[in-house]
Amino acid sequence: MMRRLLISAALAVVLSACGPSAEQSASTQSAAEAPVAAPAAAPAAPAPNAEEIQAALAALPAPYNEGDYEAGRRVFAQCRSCHTIEAGAPNRVGPNLHGVFGREIGSLEGFNYSQAVQDADFVWDGAQLDHWLANPQSFLPGNRMAFAGVRNETQRRDLIAYLMVESAPAP
Repeated sequence: MMRRLLISAALAVVLSACGPSAEQSASTQSAAEAPVAAPAAAPAAPAPNAEEIQAALAALPAPYNEGDYEAGRRVFAQCRSCHTIEAGAPNRVGPNLHGVFGREIGSLEGFNYSQAVQDADFVWDGAQLDHWLANPQSFLPGNRMAFAGVRNETQRRDLIAYLMVESAPAP
């Protein structure tokens, strides 16, 4: 009973630090004050069609040119909680992956990398990412990526092909 009371009190303190409730905000806002609208988001680039995706895949180096884009997109769903891939998107727990291929490990501006990543010396390419994704902890011991890896070789190939297409800088 005492433990529940302590947990409830701690939760109330944490929630109160998040700002006023919607009811409190509505009661203190005068009729003359209109809510401020969020700025309009930049229009998103049109999604590539099936032919454009196939052409992009065909232009990739082997074995990624045989990857399945949709299967890779589904595998990337596991990554989305920690990584963004869109140009200009923020870092999350992990860095934004836009433009990752050809980038030196640990070099994305504004992301706080582990010492293991800071001390590593290579440029991301398909082979490096394949080894990383197979088992991040054995590939680079001491990194902070809390992900067991993608053990299935075909899923890794599809994921890397998807990333190569989606993370490429615009021409």
